[in-house]
Amino acid sequence: MAVWDDLVGQDRVQAQLAAAARDADALVTAEASGERPPEASKMTHAWLFTGPPGSGRATAARAFAAALQCVSPDRALGAAPGCGFCDGCHTALIGTHADVQVVRTDLLSIGVKETRELVRRAQLSPAVGRWQVIILEDADRLTEGAGNVLLKAVEEPASRTVWLLCAPSLEDVLPTIRSRCRHLTLRTPPVAAVADVLIRRDGIEPETAAAAARATQGHIGRARRLATDERARARRATVLKLPLRVDDVGGCLKAAQELIDAAAEDAKQVAEEIDAKETEDLKTALGAAQGGRMPRGTAGAMKELEERQKRRKTRSQRDSLDLALSDLTGFYRDVLALQLGSSVAIANDDVRDALDRIARASTPERTLRRIEAVIACRGALESNVAPLLAVEAMTMALRAG
Repeated sequence: MAVWDDLVGQDRVQAQLAAAARDADALVTAEASGERPPEASKMTHAWLFTGPPGSGRATAARAFAAALQCVSPDRALGAAPGCGFCDGCHTALIGTHADVQVVRTDLLSIGVKETRELVRRAQLSPAVGRWQVIILEDADRLTEGAGNVLLKAVEEPASRTVWLLCAPSLEDVLPTIRSRCRHLTLRTPPVAAVADVLIRRDGIEPETAAAAARATQGHIGRARRLATDERARARRATVLKLPLRVDDVGGCLKAAQELIDAAAEDAKQVAEEIDAKETEDLKTALGAAQGGRMPRGTAGAMKELEERQKRRKTRSQRDSLDLALSDLTGFYRDVLALQLGSSVAIANDDVRDALDRIARASTPERTLRRIEAVIACRGALESNVAPLLAVEAMTMALRAG
C-alpha cells in the first residue's frame, strides 16, 4: 500500500504532496552525489495543513513525512517516493522513525518549554533518515509565547528540517508563522469515501460503516469510534434526545446538567485508563518501592504529574462537550433540511421521527436561531465560561427559539 492510502477524499492535496516529495528526493540525491540540485522545486521547509475536524490534517502530514523518508530502491527507476513498504515509510507511519517527531497535546495548550525543545531538535541533522521532520498536530494550541519561539525556527530553518503544522484554519495560527508556510487546505471527505475506508481498513460491516460515516458527516475519527464503541453510540443517542426535552424551564436545566455529567463521566473514564499507569510508571522511575513511600525530593515531580493529569481531564471534558454540541448542530441542520425540502442527505436518519416532529413544530427561522444558540455555546466554552452556565443558556435558548 502507498503512504497515501489513508488520506481519504483529498486527491488535490495528495498530488501536491507527492510532487513535493519527488522534488525533495531529488534534492537529497543531488546533495549526496555532489551534483547541483534542481533550480525549481516544489519542496519547502514549512507546511501548514488546515481543514475542518476529521478532514485528515494529521494523516496528510504523516503520509508526507513517510514519503520524505522513503528509501525504496524503485525510486531509482522513476517510482514516486512513498511506497509504504520500505523501512523509512513503515517506521514513519507507525511512529518509530528516529527523524520523525510527532507532537500532539491532550492539554489545553502547548507552552514555551515544550516548543523550545522542538526548536532544539529541529537544529539537528537527520540521524538515520533523509529529513528531520517535525509534525505539530495541534499548532492552534500554541500559546503566544510558544508561537514566537517557533517563529524563529521557521524563519531560520536547518537545511534538512521540515516543519508540518496542522490547524483547523489559517486564523488559528500566528500571521507571522503562516506567512512563512506553504498552505494546503483539506476538505471534508465524502461520506461514501469514509465508509469505504472503515470497511477496507477496519473490517467494519458495510451497513454499520455507512451509518457511522453518514452520522458523523465525513469525520473519519468520529466515524470509526461510533462504529466500534458502544459507549459512543449510547452518548450520541442521549444527545439527540435533548431537543425533545426542552419544553419547559425544568427540562432545560435538567438536560443541561445531564449533558455536563455525561461529559464529566466520559473524561473520568479516559483518565482512569491513563492516569493510573502514568502514576505507577513515574513512581517506578523515581525509585519507589512496591507499596512503599516515595524517596525524598520526588514530591515535585509527582505534583507536576498530578497537575498535568488535571489539565488533561479538563481538556477531555471540553472535547466531550464539543462532540455533543457537534451532534446537536447536525440534528438541527437535518431539521432545517426537512423544513426547506432540501435534497441534502439526512445525517441522523436513525432518529427520523424526532426530526420530523421538531420540523413540524417550528419554522426554519426558529431552527436557525437554535443552531446559532449551539454555536454560541461552543464559543462560550472556548472563552472559558463555566460549562454548566454555557450549556444552561443554550438549552434555554433552544426552548425559546
